[in-house]
Amino acid sequence: MKLGEGEKAGPITDFLVKDHGRLEGLLQSAVAQAGTVDQGTYDQFRAGLLRHIGMEEKILLPAAQRLRGGEPLPIAAKLRLDHGAIASLLMPPPTAAVIATIRAVLKVHNTIEEGPGGLYETCDELATSEAAQLLTKLQAAPELAVLPCSDSPAVMPAVQRALERAGYGFIEGTI
Repeated sequence: MKLGEGEKAGPITDFLVKDHGRLEGLLQSAVAQAGTVDQGTYDQFRAGLLRHIGMEEKILLPAAQRLRGGEPLPIAAKLRLDHGAIASLLMPPPTAAVIATIRAVLKVHNTIEEGPGGLYETCDELATSEAAQLLTKLQAAPELAVLPCSDSPAVMPAVQRALERAGYGFIEGTI
């Protein structure tokens, strides 16, 4: 997120953008050694990203809808499709193509959330007097226990369907 001179991010934006940075750091660390993935660090990334998605799905988007008098945010449906695609990408083992696709989807998705007029800024503006209370709820979101990656034959077709629903495709890449 880019702020103008003298502007300060709201508390919701600040917290969630920093979490994006933390998650990017975990992913970067997991693939720091060329050609390999540190599974322990990758599992921390997976658990953290699923927690982050949960914060948005269970706390932020419902709060925004409530604050809009029951009307969902115009970007809510797109974000939910993206969240489904991202979560599906965390199921298979972390191949080069899976990692490249995660990065590509997050690049687009995080811009929608962090950018001017995006989810976070909108929520800061809507929440005003409730921002501190909403931030407390986000910070208190529980850590998640995450199942191991699965190489079941059913996983990749499910991932492909979730990506297509969200408007993405699989990307080839190297670790």
